[in-house]
Amino acid sequence: MGTMPRPARYAAHTLLAVLALTGCSSSAPPRAAVSESPSAGPSASPSSPAQVCTSLVSYWAKETLMGTKWSGLDWEQKGLSNDQYAIHEDAVAAGRAEERTAGRDKALELIDRFVARRCAEQDGATRSSENWRPPT
Repeated sequence: MGTMPRPARYAAHTLLAVLALTGCSSSAPPRAAVSESPSAGPSASPSSPAQVCTSLVSYWAKETLMGTKWSGLDWEQKGLSNDQYAIHEDAVAAGRAEERTAGRDKALELIDRFVARRCAEQDGATRSSENWRPPT
């Protein structure tokens, strides 16, 4: 009963990302509903564009590396901008290379670091999405 099924976590992560990007975070679901564990700290609810990017892209890159049921969704279904998808693809490639030499756990750690750095460098990487608009 401790963790949510993958489809529920996906829906919760996507909802948080959309709400954070549209400025509607006050209506976000309770943090316990989307966090992996009840002891998750303040970073469990991303707020800046770079944090949202990191959470979203890292999640999907790791899902793709692991080949999960939902990893085959396209970039729009995953809620990614064009630039976020480019980060995703680069992170998956780096993760696969790391997995071959150091194993899956190290590959997943590398994805988190890689995505966090690229999302921070690009301030969330949202400007390339034709459908995304900054909150007003």
